[in-house]
Amino acid sequence: MLLTFLGHSCVVLRGTKTIVIDPFVPNGFPKDIKPHAVALTHAHGDHFGAVIDLQAHTICMNELAHYLREQGLSTDPMNIGGTIVHEGVTYTMTWAAHSSWMDVEKNGTYAGGRYAGSSAGFVITMDGVTIYHAGDTGLFSDMHLIGKLYRPDIALLPIGGRYTMGPREAMMAAEFVGAKKVVPIHYNTFQSVQLSEEEIQSFKTTIERTTDLSVILLKPGESTEL
Repeated sequence: MLLTFLGHSCVVLRGTKTIVIDPFVPNGFPKDIKPHAVALTHAHGDHFGAVIDLQAHTICMNELAHYLREQGLSTDPMNIGGTIVHEGVTYTMTWAAHSSWMDVEKNGTYAGGRYAGSSAGFVITMDGVTIYHAGDTGLFSDMHLIGKLYRPDIALLPIGGRYTMGPREAMMAAEFVGAKKVVPIHYNTFQSVQLSEEEIQSFKTTIERTTDLSVILLKPGESTEL
């Protein structure tokens, strides 16, 4: 399986199927990517992104799924702790310590907001490889259980601070989850604290010196083979 980081929290998983997680890309979602399914962690605009434009089957929180159905999308509604299989790919929805709110427009004008259920993360298994995408979250101790139950091969963890955990908390999250590979996401964009190159490298070197985990730093557009 090939994992490509598109920026912010958006990744593409390419195996027997093409899966997109959180299709917000700061410079616009690439038009040449046609996913079989989209996994959406929550409704904030910096994750919701191009989900309606993609017109792909969307797996997300129950309340958000109802809204997307109103927009004509095919959806699989879920809730925390649930597991579904869609086209041979397994999705388990995990807790995320965050919020979820959807801005609504009518005729191009802001028309307030809408409750969109709680925020979530995903454990996704395809072609024998398991990925944990934490979504937007703070540190929580049950990340131990995610590691113990699902044994992910790679963990995508936010490190940007302000709206999510920062590097210090994410270091502990990486140990809790125990995935052998860690990819930091959700940092140095408009929705996070600006981290210096030294801070980012410190996140990597500290984890690699104190654990048997490895950290993969991906720039937007870069990929890693799983």
